[in-house]
Amino acid sequence: MPTTERGHRVTLGDFGVRMLAAPSGFPAEAGSIARILSTPVQYANTTRHLRAGQMSTTTAPQPTQQTGRQAEQAATPGLSHSLRPRHLSMIALGGVIGAGLFVGSGAGIAAAGPSIVLAFAASGVLVMLIMRMLGEMSAARPASGSFSVHAEKEIGAWAGFASGWLFWLLLCVGVSAEATGAAGIMTSWLPGTPTWMWVALFMSFFCASNLTAVKNFGEFEFWFAAIKVAAIVGFLVLGVLAVLGVVGNGAPGLTNLTGHGGFLPHGVNGLVTGLLASVFAYGGLETVTIAAAESKDPVRSVGNAVRTAMWRIAIFYVGSMAVIVTLLPWNNPNVVKNGPYVATLNLIGVPAAAQIMNVVVLIALLSAMNANIYGSSRMAYSLVQRGLGPKALARVRGGVPRLAVLASSAFGFFAVLLNFWWPTTVFAWLLNAVGAAVLVVWAFVCVAQLRMRRRLEREAPERLTVRMWAFPYLTWVALAGVVAVLTLMLLSQGNRVQLATTLGATGVLSLLGLVWQRKTVRSRS
Repeated sequence: MPTTERGHRVTLGDFGVRMLAAPSGFPAEAGSIARILSTPVQYANTTRHLRAGQMSTTTAPQPTQQTGRQAEQAATPGLSHSLRPRHLSMIALGGVIGAGLFVGSGAGIAAAGPSIVLAFAASGVLVMLIMRMLGEMSAARPASGSFSVHAEKEIGAWAGFASGWLFWLLLCVGVSAEATGAAGIMTSWLPGTPTWMWVALFMSFFCASNLTAVKNFGEFEFWFAAIKVAAIVGFLVLGVLAVLGVVGNGAPGLTNLTGHGGFLPHGVNGLVTGLLASVFAYGGLETVTIAAAESKDPVRSVGNAVRTAMWRIAIFYVGSMAVIVTLLPWNNPNVVKNGPYVATLNLIGVPAAAQIMNVVVLIALLSAMNANIYGSSRMAYSLVQRGLGPKALARVRGGVPRLAVLASSAFGFFAVLLNFWWPTTVFAWLLNAVGAAVLVVWAFVCVAQLRMRRRLEREAPERLTVRMWAFPYLTWVALAGVVAVLTLMLLSQGNRVQLATTLGATGVLSLLGLVWQRKTVRSRS
């Protein structure tokens, strides 16, 4: 597996949490585990209705809302629309809070030192720009395929094919890693129980849950996210009190920020390593734009979710990193060994900190499993609905694409078996193939938004209920940021193989998409 330096892996973050070293209190199996989203809206018809004056966001609120629902139902034929605004808000907020933050961020701190705060702030800005672009497109054109639908419409069918199936692969591989990680925690609590039993139990439970109704996914994610948010808020409150000297061993002042080699102990190279770690820790923001298509009012719901989640996520990530490096020396071995949150809670004097974080990480992994099974099934459904995959997966019963759910879960379970059979060969290749997939997806998002925004401004400005800031300048900034991160991966020896494998997989999928696109054109002509 690629590493940045001894014991520090910087790979997939929340969509690929490699638990860089098995923390104290975590099972050995958790070490080196990776955690790894319809037809498009009938745009021409919608535009024609808009020109006829059937929709207005300023003078006729009710027609706007109704047209939005009609567009969403066209984008997700047969799917249920029972997700509520509270579901989407918590999915947006909790979707990017996972085991990568709670455990994996320790490697970034060890590499960057106190400057990890800058790394998380910089990557947080990039993530907020991507989230805003997704919000703009998803509010204007709700679809269960999210960015894949937008890429197909604005770039070409090959782009929708490549980005959609690459993301589907990412989520399915993620399910396998999350199931294995969760099973490892359970076996540490209940020694003697087989890992495969817990994997089978978790996979079966969440597969069955997603087969029944989308509201089950929404409820599980609501409560999972609520627990994760409560854990972060509680940590920040205790951390701030410790920084002020109210609890713990007295106020540390700036000692840990300026001592032990200074704010940049490893120089720019360390900051770059921390930046790579922080970017991947933010993975998961795409799920809310997929889920929005199955809400009762997708336009309003996705807009509210995006607006409220962005600044909170920044506070959670940047704030928690600031608390950790203020209270603890960055080179404290427990930061990587036990995880930064456990190490900080132990310093403050919280009893059973390791087991508390075990519970939080288990919830984060189960939440990711649930979200990834949902997201992969909806992405597969959307792709086949648009003629970009086997038609059998498009069948819907009870408002749920059940064959898509079963196919996605089955591939995830198969990846679990690969992890047991060939962990250092086949499964390692799968991890590398999706290692930089989220960055590829973000690049497609940027290009699609550039084109879609100009099209909407010409043909349907009323649909721009959520707008990207300072367009097109910040879109170009975000695209440049994605390219910069990819370039840093290329220059980093530990990440070069992963980048090459992901780009190779993207190239193969793009070629398949072009072949599929030409075949479709010929059949229609």
